[in-house]
Amino acid sequence: MAPISQEAPEPPMKVSDWVLTLLVLAIPCVNIIMLFIWGFGTTENRSKANFCKAALIWTAVVAALGFILYMVIVAGVIAGLV
Repeated sequence: MAPISQEAPEPPMKVSDWVLTLLVLAIPCVNIIMLFIWGFGTTENRSKANFCKAALIWTAVVAALGFILYMVIVAGVIAGLV
């Protein structure tokens, strides 16, 4: 039977790490790129990677709802003009 490898638990992220993360995510355009890098990179803390993946999911949901709302408004304007 093969021995089970025990991985050392990751240390929790410090508050200063989270402050820096949120500061970078406040920069337009850079935030989406960094969400992908941090979310799917192999060197990041697991909690930070999971946070970035969740943020990407929320971003996609909000973008989809915004697009649907935009299309409804445009359809209403076009229907009103015809």
